[in-house]
Amino acid sequence: MNKRISSCTTILVGKKATLDGSTLIARNEDGYNKPNPQKFRVIQPADQPIDYTSAINGLKIKLPTNPLRYTSTPDADDQYGIWAGAGINSANVAMTACETITNNPHILAIDPLTDDGIGEADFVTLVLPYSQSARQAVLRLGQLLETYGTYETNGIAFSDHDEVWYLETIGGHHWEAIRIPNNAFVVAPNRLNIAEFDFASPNTLFSEDLPSLIAQYHLNPDEDQVNLRHIFGTATIKDSHYNNPRAYAILKVFGGLDEGDYEDQELPFMMVPTKKLTIEAVKWALSSHFENTPFDPYGTGSKDDRQRYRTIGLNRNEETHILQIRNDVPEAISGIHWLAFGPNTFNGLVPFYANTNTTPAIYRETQTSFDPNNIYWLNRLTALLGDTDFNRYQGLRDAFEAQALIDCRKIQLKTDAAILANPENSTAQLTVANQALADIYFMNLNQLLGKMVTTGANHMKLRYSLND
Repeated sequence: MNKRISSCTTILVGKKATLDGSTLIARNEDGYNKPNPQKFRVIQPADQPIDYTSAINGLKIKLPTNPLRYTSTPDADDQYGIWAGAGINSANVAMTACETITNNPHILAIDPLTDDGIGEADFVTLVLPYSQSARQAVLRLGQLLETYGTYETNGIAFSDHDEVWYLETIGGHHWEAIRIPNNAFVVAPNRLNIAEFDFASPNTLFSEDLPSLIAQYHLNPDEDQVNLRHIFGTATIKDSHYNNPRAYAILKVFGGLDEGDYEDQELPFMMVPTKKLTIEAVKWALSSHFENTPFDPYGTGSKDDRQRYRTIGLNRNEETHILQIRNDVPEAISGIHWLAFGPNTFNGLVPFYANTNTTPAIYRETQTSFDPNNIYWLNRLTALLGDTDFNRYQGLRDAFEAQALIDCRKIQLKTDAAILANPENSTAQLTVANQALADIYFMNLNQLLGKMVTTGANHMKLRYSLND
């Protein structure tokens, strides 16, 4: 079976923990050993398959005949499946899939993964078009997992106007999910993340036999609690260097965590932030390379320290999304699919409206080979050049990201006001606005590249001091 391996970082924020009362689910989609170009598309109901076939294992699934329209960030190369990544549907339900996680050998022996099941390449396509709420999306995915099984372990997030949910797969056919409290946030790296769990709570969902499975196989090591990370998860050396540092770094900044360290295996799953979070704060977190610590690969720490931990922002970032469902605007403009392509060190987010019938060509028509007229590849180029001398280019990067966000927010404010004044034909207005957002970002990105080339030209190694 051919499948692609990826590893990501997820951040979830409840509506009372955000500055404007939105729900936020966000994720870096991280690739593997070479660039994996991404697209940004709108999937119309007529384009959604009824007879779905997995490109990975040939599994066939009959889908409902009444899909909703939704945004999608699929791979440009679809030989291994769609890999829709994330999206917002026309009911303003958002979904991001997946966060690759870990299960321990106990559960994988009891309920092995199944090669002929479903996985990350399929999830968004199978669930998002048929969900009217985040809770309904959880239940639909849970039913699919129980019916078909899965060939990998994953964490998946869902949101709507009021609720944020996080689901983790357990073995081949089991799952558990928890609603994130309105005043809390979550950082989820590549491990099983959900810790304390109450099977009797209205804010948890799970495969029906999960409690009896735990009891039957004597899986709970704790006398006084049900901690799913202890029961089904891992606490390996890899976790302490690859996963835990990402959670610790953001829990410390956002939640004021004052105990533990980068390698702590018992970090909390969720916290209440010390102040309300913004889009900019979440993007900063997803771009983090542990600045101002000895562990920053661009910093001045020892070589061992700079290579000790896996950072959040890194060369394998393929696309980053923050799916925002706003509560202070009409339904037509509530869903915002914030999107950035390429490594997060030298890119910026664009607030695309989800209620649209198409996306700008420079985001939609990504080619599998290098094309400087495409946002994905242009962001790859700025990141590669910036990485050669980060400290030299950092100021240019910061100015670019701030200016691009200012320009995009101006368009967003103007568009919001126009829709509020005249809601007729809002979809067409938002399509025009999305094109303007893409155009202004493309202009700012090209200006950044030009400044980087100009700044770096006189610092090439192939030079001599005399002008001969």
